[in-house]
Amino acid sequence: MKRPYLSVIIPAYNEARRIPLTLVDVDKHLSKVDYSYEILVVDDGSSDSTVEVVRGFTKLIPNLILVEQENNQGKGEAVRRGMLEASGKYRLFMDADNSTSVDQFENMIPHLEGGYDVVICSRAHRDSKLMPAQGLLRQILGKAGNLFIQLLVIPGIWDTQCGFKCFSGDAAEKVFPLQRIKRWGFDVEILALAKRLGFKIKQIPVVWVNDLDSHVGPGAYIQTLVETMKIRYWLWRNVYGLR
Repeated sequence: MKRPYLSVIIPAYNEARRIPLTLVDVDKHLSKVDYSYEILVVDDGSSDSTVEVVRGFTKLIPNLILVEQENNQGKGEAVRRGMLEASGKYRLFMDADNSTSVDQFENMIPHLEGGYDVVICSRAHRDSKLMPAQGLLRQILGKAGNLFIQLLVIPGIWDTQCGFKCFSGDAAEKVFPLQRIKRWGFDVEILALAKRLGFKIKQIPVVWVNDLDSHVGPGAYIQTLVETMKIRYWLWRNVYGLR
């Protein structure tokens, strides 16, 4: 089977209500493109009917693949598995709530084809459009947390947590086997690893729709910061074996 140009990875945990509209939107956009693609939904041990809903869509949407994890392990582990099971030249992961529509991959293509190995959307980019803007508390937590992340691990990346990132196949196959964080801090880890491995990272603006029913609570911010400290320690101790 010919290698697809694009693999779209969607991690999902208890997304039976939101995943149908996301899959419809992804299919609507990708059915119009002139390149080959595959869509992988990685169910992270959902306790609702997410698996049954996605399985039903596999009969309607070409190239839709359901990957099941028996137990809930975390978004990071779901993304890692999807990125390594995918076979695309480029591998994009996006959120199940469709906060960033897959059509924005088109804005990534010139950078990927121009030599960048990793292209990430950034809500902190001056040209980004947030609809509506995040609440004041989330803005404060996000900015403070980002400064902490930049100080410890990856200076110059102003939004590590936006869930719309694309890796070349080569970068994905070198970065994700090294990933250790299974939950919220995985974004920081994969970007830090990509940078340490010498891959070029490009930040671009995003059109981002704020889901007021987000599953991400304040605890995720704390967990991300704790995991960032772990990543810093592992880099210092060369746990990843990068030198």
